[in-house]
Amino acid sequence: MSLQALTYLVVGASFALYIGIAIWSRARTTGDFYVAGKHVSPIANGMATAADWMSAASFISMAGLIAHLGYDGSVYLMGWTGGYVLLALLLAPYLRKFGRFTVPEFIGDRYYSRAARIVAVICLIVISFTYVAGQMRGVGIVFSKFLEVDVTLGLIIGMGVVFTYAVLGGMKGITYTQVAQYCVLIFAYTVPAIFIAIQVTGNPVPQIAFGADVAGSGMALLDKLDDVVTSLGFNQYTAGTKSTIDVFCITMALMVGTAGLPHVIVRFFTVPRVRDARISAGYALLFIAILYTTAPAVGAMARLNLIETVQTGPVGAVDGNLEYAERPDWMRTWQATGLLAFEDLNGDGRIQYYNEANPAFADEAKAYGWQGNELVVDRDIMVLANPEIAGLPNWVIALVAAGGIAAALSTAAGLLLVISAAVSHDLIKGVIHPGISERGELLAGRVAAAFAILVAGYLGFDPPGWVAQVVAFAFGLAAASLFPAILLGIFFKRANREGAIAGMLTGLVFTYGYIEYYKGLFLKWAGAPWGENVASNWLFGISPEGIGVVGMCLNFAVAIAVSAMTAAPPRSVQSLVEQIRLPRTFDEGRL
Repeated sequence: MSLQALTYLVVGASFALYIGIAIWSRARTTGDFYVAGKHVSPIANGMATAADWMSAASFISMAGLIAHLGYDGSVYLMGWTGGYVLLALLLAPYLRKFGRFTVPEFIGDRYYSRAARIVAVICLIVISFTYVAGQMRGVGIVFSKFLEVDVTLGLIIGMGVVFTYAVLGGMKGITYTQVAQYCVLIFAYTVPAIFIAIQVTGNPVPQIAFGADVAGSGMALLDKLDDVVTSLGFNQYTAGTKSTIDVFCITMALMVGTAGLPHVIVRFFTVPRVRDARISAGYALLFIAILYTTAPAVGAMARLNLIETVQTGPVGAVDGNLEYAERPDWMRTWQATGLLAFEDLNGDGRIQYYNEANPAFADEAKAYGWQGNELVVDRDIMVLANPEIAGLPNWVIALVAAGGIAAALSTAAGLLLVISAAVSHDLIKGVIHPGISERGELLAGRVAAAFAILVAGYLGFDPPGWVAQVVAFAFGLAAASLFPAILLGIFFKRANREGAIAGMLTGLVFTYGYIEYYKGLFLKWAGAPWGENVASNWLFGISPEGIGVVGMCLNFAVAIAVSAMTAAPPRSVQSLVEQIRLPRTFDEGRL
């Protein structure tokens, strides 16, 4: 069976499975639609949380970042992993104990203010649409390559699938669909990793292969990588180039941003008890660890395989580069997507790949007639192309396609649902029309989800950046806006509505403005003279990916200062803060 036919079969079967689960678990009440009726078992919720958490950024882009950046890419691994632990320990149990459907509802009740709830909805929508832009880019990449269809058609298909199980099933349908998607994506990620680990090192366990010797070379994998990348003028793979403050800020922004992501937090509202929220957090961490401990090995082996494909002889020699006419099939197919590009600058018919940003190496290279780097590889293709680079069987390549789509769609569905809930439950029922019937609210939620899917599809057509970068921006926005309000709401009785509103707006506006100025995240079409994105221009040397930490600090400072200068919260609210931290004596049903 051809690769295309096999890919259609595997991806089509996964779509049929997701839609079948959505029909079986159709939401019939608002409780089903928002929090799956609070009847999900801890192990199922752990798998669903892992699928929600391991988005296209984790499946497609994280290993690609590590492959290209080496040590510097570890900030994403550390930040996202540590962030989940922070969420599980500091926030999830208390929010579940509070017993509301959404994060804006918690903020509105805790800060006794409709205005605070509306500001939280605004923050949530900005964060979620920024995040979903990265997921839809992942969908576009997978569809354009593996299904060999136009990106527009691919996105429409993906939108249709998400529409079916998000709008029809709500959180109940999404939860059980995400259980299936976790099984698909983790199998699709680990099977190729095992094959490639055996091929490169002879060891079938990727985590062990990461520290093993490359077969036949007598050199450790990382030593071998250091040797080949420095010989091409690139930075040493195991050495960092980012400043200490930027590494700290990016890692911290990803960690605290995790704890402010509404689509992850809402997962802890779907279990029956507070104890189950803690247990499901433990299961989720276990399920997440399988992929996150595999990613560094996948990134390293992908980088080595790529370079050894292009550099077929001694570096600098005439025969040291792959002849363009003899390039392997995987390069031909990925070149057709526009995500891998080759330009024969000196007309010698060879693919010359080195770091032209290194002046010393460029001078040496020019002695061989090189006139610049002739190969450009989009970092988002590394995981998806890895099985093809390694020459693995077609069924493995088809499996990776299904896994990439599952990762992107699972997170996109969760994000779209929280946007839907914010509009129908927090704005319409909470502010505009409190007397709306349950049936009317359910209909409003489905309409809002459908509209959100259309917006997400547009963002997929014109994404503002590569997957992990856009997701990092979403984490920074969450860190700067929602996280301080939630944390102060649980642990600081004196925090009041004026402080929360001022803090959220300060953090959101500052962080979004900084990202927009240096990256032109969503307003690039306006043609404004955005700031040059170089480290010398960054505030304190902090990149846009890490600026959320500064926004978070401003949020905390403004919220605490304004709270101190204004009236204290009502006694009933202060008692509520005390009660949600009590381990046993709190009556969960009352709130």
